[in-house]
Amino acid sequence: MVATRRSHGDGGLHWDETRQRWIATITTGYTPTGKRVVRKAAGRTKTEARAKLKNLIRDHDDGMASVEHGYTVAQAVTDWLDYGLPGRNRATVDTRRILAIQHMIPALGA
Repeated sequence: MVATRRSHGDGGLHWDETRQRWIATITTGYTPTGKRVVRKAAGRTKTEARAKLKNLIRDHDDGMASVEHGYTVAQAVTDWLDYGLPGRNRATVDTRRILAIQHMIPALGA
């Protein structure tokens, strides 16, 4: 029996010997530098991994952002304060940090 090749956009399914799991992968896009953005899911059985692959494909087709779980808006604001203000005056960065810490982040909640 010859294995058939999946169509483009259908993702991939392979066995990972080191993890002893089936791995489902899908390319969801490319970064501005041309690097592929790959989302992965794992399952103990091939059927479980295939179901997770279908969920990844459905989420991608529905336009849902597939980011890692646990990344909060508060962390995004903090990252922006740390890395998103290069070349700005020190007073500007300090003002933005104070405003974010005192007003924005507490208002975001859990």
